[in-house]
Amino acid sequence: MNIYCKKVEIDYIRDRFLPIMRVIFFLLFSVLSFSQQTKFVDFVQCEAKVMPDFNSKSISGAIRYQFKVKNEIDSIRIDAKNMDINGELKINGKRVNFKYNSKEIILFEGYKKGKNTLEFTYECTPKQTLYFVGSVDDFQIWTQGQGRYTSHWLPSFDDVNEKVIFNIEFEIDYRWSFYTGFSNGKQIREKKKQRMPGYAFVYEPKNSVLKFKMKKPMSSYLVMLAIGKFDKKEFKSKSGTPIELWYDTRDEAKFEPTYRYSKEIFDFLEQEIQFKYPWQIYRQVPVRDFLYAGMENTTSTIFAQDFVVDSIGFNDRNYVNVNAHELAHQWFGDVVTATSGKHHWLQEGFATYYALLAEQHVFGDDYFYNELYDYALQLKKAAKTDTIPVLNEKASSLSFYKKGAWALHTMREDIGRDNFQKIVKNYLRKYQFKNVSTEEFLNEVVRVVPTYDVQKFKKSWLESSDFDMNLAETYLKKNKAVADYIAIVKKKADVSTYKEILNSNAYFSIKQYLFYRMASVPFEKKKELIEIGMKQNLYVRQAIAETIAEIPVEFKSDYETFLNDASYKTKEIALVHLCNNFPEQANDYLEKTKTIVGNNDFSFKITWLKLGFLYGELTEYERNTILTELLALTHVNFESSVRQNALEVLLELEPFNEKVIEGLFLATQHHKWQFTSFARNTIRKLLKDITYRQKVEQLVLNSDESMKNLYLKFLNEKQ
Repeated sequence: MNIYCKKVEIDYIRDRFLPIMRVIFFLLFSVLSFSQQTKFVDFVQCEAKVMPDFNSKSISGAIRYQFKVKNEIDSIRIDAKNMDINGELKINGKRVNFKYNSKEIILFEGYKKGKNTLEFTYECTPKQTLYFVGSVDDFQIWTQGQGRYTSHWLPSFDDVNEKVIFNIEFEIDYRWSFYTGFSNGKQIREKKKQRMPGYAFVYEPKNSVLKFKMKKPMSSYLVMLAIGKFDKKEFKSKSGTPIELWYDTRDEAKFEPTYRYSKEIFDFLEQEIQFKYPWQIYRQVPVRDFLYAGMENTTSTIFAQDFVVDSIGFNDRNYVNVNAHELAHQWFGDVVTATSGKHHWLQEGFATYYALLAEQHVFGDDYFYNELYDYALQLKKAAKTDTIPVLNEKASSLSFYKKGAWALHTMREDIGRDNFQKIVKNYLRKYQFKNVSTEEFLNEVVRVVPTYDVQKFKKSWLESSDFDMNLAETYLKKNKAVADYIAIVKKKADVSTYKEILNSNAYFSIKQYLFYRMASVPFEKKKELIEIGMKQNLYVRQAIAETIAEIPVEFKSDYETFLNDASYKTKEIALVHLCNNFPEQANDYLEKTKTIVGNNDFSFKITWLKLGFLYGELTEYERNTILTELLALTHVNFESSVRQNALEVLLELEPFNEKVIEGLFLATQHHKWQFTSFARNTIRKLLKDITYRQKVEQLVLNSDESMKNLYLKFLNEKQ
């Protein structure tokens, strides 16, 4: 996954609570018995038939588990959060008694040593993990189970060490004829129409039924479901693996730039890892308001709609790195899974490093080493305050991802690519479809390269919270572009020495850095360098646009060319600076850019509306039209990134507008924590202003019960 979700820690009970020792013993025994359940019971396969309902935000289903009892055990547990277990629960076809405590189904009778079957039905209204996004006319349903959360919508196992073959079948209500979806594994095609024996008519199921089947086991957190107005394009990898690339039906024109290099990345990783893609199929789908950048569900990656871009947006933010990262997880995380959070770097460190190697293949060595250098700078800064090493379940995502990647890079450089490939191949082959620890990986290193000091590696990279920047630079300086970059950074600023660099073939990031470094230098002193930089690539020009907020009249015509650059970010920067510097020409600039929407977050369009409101020669009607359009962008039909950008502008222009206040408070109910955090923090800050508080208090008197309670929730908070 693109961001690490820390596991929920089990509360411990201290020995000093002697009066309730018996209760403690029972609770402790329950926790331990569940965590050790895989030693006694092996859940082999799950057949799940589910039906999500958008209107009620609920899901119902029928479950059939096959499991083996290896050794005698008093009770067997299945995680199932806040569910109604309907009717009978059967083991081996017979009804049995069971217990349910709102967190777990506890079985204590009816099973035998050897093979068993378990059947039951359930329904629930998940508060997390299964998300219903959009409106009844245009919605998506998708899951995010990273960590131990799948049990909120599907009775399963929070323990990553319990690997099961999951076969998911789901129904899409017949009223949603334009919707489709998928789960893990290959789709099992069945004829919709069936001739009933003895009858002349043809029966057609009322609902659309989609079935998906896995061949190999996986941890429960990798089970997924996605439903929406999707379409797909299909092709095969060099080795013959079917690949499906899905997209929202509205975004077909953005397909190519969104999925650019996808087949090339797939073929490269399979060759680089030296272990054939381990599943039957691979597919990807973007969904709205996804919680993170992407999630590596087995065979079926989900990623954020923010990465759906056109050819211009590709230059601002593209899917290449996340694409490679989530694909690499199909090996590192899905096939071999860390035994616990302590060893999480075996998933994220590997995925991060192989994504970089894929980018090196696509974009070249200079890009690769520049990214490694950026990782090093982040780790160096973090090491000043972060005292938790990689080999700790409480380590930061930066440590798991980027320090883990750096650790692997130094190993690969020290022992050579061929040895590293052999180690990884042996590691995957030996532990495929199993769980692994760091020691088991390091044992494979020693088997291939007995002279490699794995203990020193472990101590330096995995058990120490320090980051040795001097050591990192010895690896980085193998690349001339980064070596030059490091040399420049360490020198005192000297404008006179920059001309030669700008006229050289130095990597563009070095040239960017020069202009950011010269941001406070007066225009006249860097004029000649700017003239050279204006002829450089898109990103060097962007650095110039960004660092010249006060535009000299003599540079005005040159600066206006930024509006033509193939970057929405550059266009937006330029539009803001031009309108601020030359308000008398704002209408001309706004007219020239009026058809641009920008990236998925509508940032350019929203900035355009703001500038039009502030600088445009508008009638009162036209000003109200702009406000109406901004307010429309705060509606639930839009993603949280759009809604937040619109709210931020509206809070500047019309903070006391009743619709703006309502939109801000409604944002606190969103499922995406980044958006709700923005809304909550903004509300609490604004309520410190007595005038704003009084306005909200007035709204309480005229609002429906739902909004009234929402307003009061914040008004009644202690200041």
